[in-house]
Amino acid sequence: MLPFSNLSNSPNLDWIGESVAETVRESLAAENLLVLNRESRREAYRHLAIRPYARLTKASIIRLGEVAEADRVVYGTVTVSPVSAAGNGSKGPLEINASVLDMRQMRQGPSINLSGGLAELATLQERFAYRILGLFLDARAMPSEDQFRGRRRPVRLDAMENYVRGLLAADADQKHRYFTQAARLDPDFSQPCFQLGRLRVEKRDYRVAAGWLERVKTSDVHFREATFLLGVCRYHLGDYSGAQAQFRSVLRQVPAPEVWNNLGAAQSRLNLPEAMDSFEKAFESDSTDPDYGVNVGYALWRLGEYDDAAESLRGVLERAPEDAEAKALLARCLKRAGPRQAETRVEALERLKHNFDEMAFRREQSRLVNRNQ
Repeated sequence: MLPFSNLSNSPNLDWIGESVAETVRESLAAENLLVLNRESRREAYRHLAIRPYARLTKASIIRLGEVAEADRVVYGTVTVSPVSAAGNGSKGPLEINASVLDMRQMRQGPSINLSGGLAELATLQERFAYRILGLFLDARAMPSEDQFRGRRRPVRLDAMENYVRGLLAADADQKHRYFTQAARLDPDFSQPCFQLGRLRVEKRDYRVAAGWLERVKTSDVHFREATFLLGVCRYHLGDYSGAQAQFRSVLRQVPAPEVWNNLGAAQSRLNLPEAMDSFEKAFESDSTDPDYGVNVGYALWRLGEYDDAAESLRGVLERAPEDAEAKALLARCLKRAGPRQAETRVEALERLKHNFDEMAFRREQSRLVNRNQ
């Protein structure tokens, strides 16, 4: 889902093209379609040195699709008349035009065009997203438009503008200011709450982050990531039972290695025997990640299984020879020296993951399914 090019004379209206693209992206993702996230899309633009809101040539669109490994690319333009841009959105037209390129068959798909007042942006975006969805879903799986719109609520235009400007801001303080304003203007608008929670997690302000993340609605496409991050907050605040509950909730839908790993860390802090199984599941999913190998080695060491722990830690040091904790634990395993009472140096060494990438996990699962067919 590429950002829509702004054909108006004012660069200050670039946010509208991003808003359309983001709304459609989230709507498709909410219907369980595999849609490239914003970070991966930005990386594709950087790779090709393309300005995000430039009017794209067909060659650029194809190259972006190739770099992103996309099956289909949705792209388009938005035009806001001078009357709308001047602030009288209900009187001047907003035009949204989109096209779909099938990358597998290198064939141009249908075009979609809508128009209305800028004040109607939220409604137009919903109608637009529904029509895009209809291009990708089988008719039998397609919800009715009333069902589709019923799962979403209109967002105030000024709240949407502040939210999107927050997404576009390069500075963390600017992002925080825009997202806070969006949440203030529309308290039921869930997305800025998620973004504010994520920003506070990055600042390690876990108590404030938890307050924002608790406000993310189950209907929000970010809900599972918000639940994961809330588990991270609970863990760092010492609420290991609460953290375990959050990670288990995510696992029911997304059994990604980082979720198994964090569940194991919470269980380890609770001295639950299930921690070993959780760490092993994370390691089985991604044996190249040193953190998963260290956690397996650490759990085995605590159980007194020194030979198996040493094998796991040697594997880690082959990939990360400077890992000081792995070296120290391996030395303890070789001496067959377990934890000693009141020793704090080798306590609480579980490694937690702070990033959750559901899209990357689903893409990998899709590749495995296709490979086995």
